[in-house]
Amino acid sequence: QVQLVESGGGSVQAGGSLRLSCAPSAYSDMRYSVGWFRQAPGKEREGVAAISTDGRTTFYAEAVKGRFTISRDNAKNTVYLQMNSLKPEDTAMYYCAADIRVTRSGSGPAYFNGASYWGQGTQVTVSS
Repeated sequence: QVQLVESGGGSVQAGGSLRLSCAPSAYSDMRYSVGWFRQAPGKEREGVAAISTDGRTTFYAEAVKGRFTISRDNAKNTVYLQMNSLKPEDTAMYYCAADIRVTRSGSGPAYFNGASYWGQGTQVTVSS
């Protein structure tokens, strides 16, 4: 069982930046692929980014590619999502997830198929 805690959400203007962090609660570890999903009001949850256990492989949704960067510091047991050039359409509740199921064919788009463990979410609001 993994319990995840997100931090770093907030409100920014379009073009601004935020960095989200995800760490396990006490007695949990992050020896999984980890990533982020988001859900805007009235919309389905969608995958945003994921990173492999060793940090060597990353996956991004087409909507955030080139603007968001996912990374992990296994020594600190923490995963980060650096979000730059934020747009109003990035406004959503962002959820950290572990043991993510994500696939990609070659250099094609990544498909996020859910995860086993979820955090409670952190709100990101981008105003125009």
